[in-house]
Amino acid sequence: MDPEEKAMFLEDLGIGVSGLDRLVTMGYSLLGLISYRTAGPEEVRAWTIEDGTKAPQAAGKIHSDFERGFIRAEIVPYEDLVREGSMNACKEKGLIRSEGKDYVMKDGDVTLFRFNV
Repeated sequence: MDPEEKAMFLEDLGIGVSGLDRLVTMGYSLLGLISYRTAGPEEVRAWTIEDGTKAPQAAGKIHSDFERGFIRAEIVPYEDLVREGSMNACKEKGLIRSEGKDYVMKDGDVTLFRFNV
């Protein structure tokens, strides 16, 4: 089904989200996992980490050099990014936060890691 048909079908059944979406959400919850995202001009990617992971260790999921040379993480919540439409729009509205080594990653963070190796 295309997205519009799927939405209408779920609405007609009185279901807010599909069974697959609920299964994935419950699985992540039971395993104590969350996802954060990175975005660039060519790729957007979700990274799975354990809930409670600090920013440097989350950066290390991408590459060990990111963890070793971690300086800070620039973070915007996913919902804010979707609402505003771009990182530049979020920056103009002051929605991007700069977080340090003690920041505990949250589910849905869209992150740009600053590092120096």
